[in-house]
Amino acid sequence: MSKATDVIAPDTSAHHEDHDYHSHIPKGITRWLFTTNHKDIGTLYLWFAFIMFLIGGAMAMVIRAELFQPGLQIVEPNFFNQMTTVHGLIMVFGAVMPAFTGLANWLIPMMIGAPDMALPRMNNWSFWILPGAFLIPLSSLFLEGGGPAFGWTFYAPLSTTYSGDSTALFVFSVHIMGISSIMGAINVIVTIFNMRAPGMTWMKMPLFVWTWLITAFLLIAVMPVLAGAVTMVLTDKFFGTSFFDAAGGGDPVMFQHIFWFFGHPEVYIMILPAFGIISQIVPTFSRKKLFGYASMVYATGSIALLSFVVWAHHMFTTGMPVYMEMFFMFATMLISVPTGVKVFNWVATMWRGSLTFEMPMMFAIAFIVLFTIGGLSGLMLAIVPVDFQYHDTYFVVAHFHYVLVTGAIFSIMAAVYYWLPKWTGKMYDTALAKWHFWCSLVSVNVLFFPMHFVGLAGMPRRIPDYALQFADFNKWISLGGFAFGLSQLIFLALLIKACKKQGEPVSAQVWEGAEGLEWEIPSPAPYHTFETPPVVK
Repeated sequence: MSKATDVIAPDTSAHHEDHDYHSHIPKGITRWLFTTNHKDIGTLYLWFAFIMFLIGGAMAMVIRAELFQPGLQIVEPNFFNQMTTVHGLIMVFGAVMPAFTGLANWLIPMMIGAPDMALPRMNNWSFWILPGAFLIPLSSLFLEGGGPAFGWTFYAPLSTTYSGDSTALFVFSVHIMGISSIMGAINVIVTIFNMRAPGMTWMKMPLFVWTWLITAFLLIAVMPVLAGAVTMVLTDKFFGTSFFDAAGGGDPVMFQHIFWFFGHPEVYIMILPAFGIISQIVPTFSRKKLFGYASMVYATGSIALLSFVVWAHHMFTTGMPVYMEMFFMFATMLISVPTGVKVFNWVATMWRGSLTFEMPMMFAIAFIVLFTIGGLSGLMLAIVPVDFQYHDTYFVVAHFHYVLVTGAIFSIMAAVYYWLPKWTGKMYDTALAKWHFWCSLVSVNVLFFPMHFVGLAGMPRRIPDYALQFADFNKWISLGGFAFGLSQLIFLALLIKACKKQGEPVSAQVWEGAEGLEWEIPSPAPYHTFETPPVVK
């Protein structure tokens, strides 16, 4: 790859006073409100996601405090249900997805040699509707009747017949989140299709760009399905329709089909960008090219396609015909093949590589091991006859938290540790980073691993009380939960230090072994990059 350093605008971080210079950075609050710069919008998304992560985490702490001992201890059962619901909604739509969108905004233009995202004003709008969208469900917690309490999957009739008046607010907020996601996805697709640097062919694109392109198509395909589901919930609740009410000729199971047709691709929306991040980090610290680049691209595409035909594995206990159970069981197991290809390729990349264990690599290795555990418990859940035992127990909770916390969230942390020096121009506090990693790693396993056992023994999820035999396990799970929550405050301290630009200055390449266009521009990344597109050889 040619060095692109000579064809980009020089670093202007030292020229703030030069108003004639085209890279002048606006000052004050208006910079953030009206910005169309992809780096600023990326930063906004990332900070928003982190704040939401801490709020969602605080709700998880309420859940775990209640479950520390058997019996109803701290909160009302109805409030407990509100916590489980809003925790799920915030973590999925407010923490994981905006964090990946923030990374996409920051990195995709730099990786493909584009000056900015293709639709910068829409980019600004797609971020600024988010804070409003999340204030709505959060504020509903303080209204009479409380917030949504029907689980993040809002199954009918819980969300229609038996829900409070906050349902309307919940539906409105989901619509706004969906609009934001669709706009972000359109932006990513148009940028990648139209703004790649000369010579950046499809099979030369970094894997992070590939995974995000495929994710963006998934988003556009499934977000309207969610919009349809929530609109039907709204009309069932307030306008007397009966889409999901058997008494009026509807079908409550139809809700589950519509929801999971969105919901299953959604969980892949939350993991595919993670695969892209890990595929950038592992080669860097192995000092090798990624093993099997083309197979990684095809595997990502296969996972995305298969994600559309597995939705009913969430519904094995609803009484579907045996032939459907068979189909969804085998289709679900089939997804493990391309996912296994990915894990194999990461391990093969590390094999006989010249490994060093910097912070991004530590999180990447933790990701590979723990995500694989989450994948294997998913394969167990795919087997129809045993799913009757697992269904709606803590085994399911353990499964999806292994893929979403030690999968998606660990990959986001890996990404921050990997690209933060590029963003700030300074190396972060590595001592704090080590503390953050080890505390998170130990506590997250104390938190989620025992859940497999209480789940197998039959402890139901979403219930504020439990039988006495689960008491010891739950105590440990809760202690792990509090420790994991506190560990994230170390991360907060590290990020605040990094934003104050404390630390050793870093080179343009930051990491020995890092390849790609983003490592050819100065650190910190200038406000405007690639005004003249680099040529990729």
